[in-house]
Amino acid sequence: MLKKTGLFLLLTSGLLSLKAQQTIPFRITKYNNIIVKTLVNKKDSLDLMFQIAMKECSISPERKQKADHIIFKDEISDHNTVQIGKKTLENVRFFDNQLTGNEADGKIGTGLFEGKVFKIDYDQNRFVIYDKMPDLKGYQAIKIITDHDGFYIPADNVIEGDQQREAFFVLQSGYSGGILYSNKFAEENYLDKKLKITGEKTLKNSEGKSLITRQAVLPYFKLDRFVFKNVSVGFFSGELKTQNVNYFGADMLRRFIWIFDAKRETAYIKPSKYFSDPYYKIN
Repeated sequence: MLKKTGLFLLLTSGLLSLKAQQTIPFRITKYNNIIVKTLVNKKDSLDLMFQIAMKECSISPERKQKADHIIFKDEISDHNTVQIGKKTLENVRFFDNQLTGNEADGKIGTGLFEGKVFKIDYDQNRFVIYDKMPDLKGYQAIKIITDHDGFYIPADNVIEGDQQREAFFVLQSGYSGGILYSNKFAEENYLDKKLKITGEKTLKNSEGKSLITRQAVLPYFKLDRFVFKNVSVGFFSGELKTQNVNYFGADMLRRFIWIFDAKRETAYIKPSKYFSDPYYKIN
């Protein structure tokens, strides 16, 4: 009898553990952006791009689908519901007129996983939400610093020879490329002189001030024990100083499967099926 009771409790515990997980399917565009299908306020069917660098949601002025049931006041709309599969979010805030990635009507942030452990599974094209940490066998822990909804991770940049420069990168799933450096990092490390430049564009604003975008090749990029060789990177120069932080973009994000703890203090990563893919080229 005791053995049967023990077996029943074990099975029940396993079933409860399974019920503590939720999965949300997504698709990946050719621009490396994650798109989730949503139903907002039970009326508006919207394709929203997952933006890991924000918590709330937003609507793009260039959206293809109608969002007539999101009522804005001063470009802010509160108390919305967002349904994604079987999961429904309440009291969601939307911002109006924020640009988003290709094939998306707007953005959805990490509020989707508030207070939960979550996985970005690029192999299976899905998010997984957990009440407790899952099995982390095979994963490498990476410390996170959170600032203004952004998740920052440290990495080493080998610019020339054995010269390494550590820098913090904000995870940026809305940027299709891999590594994008801040103006400060690019200038202090003379990237325009030390890296092999593979492409360049010059843009000017209405005042005639220039913004030069450059694509280059970084010899080595090191994220903990993971090393990438001849990485395609981008940076800006010119009179306009608009890039204040370094980006770890969608092309690099997709190379790993990510698990984030509930407190957003640590990420656990392991290589995905995209780990050794060619680098995305920004046109």
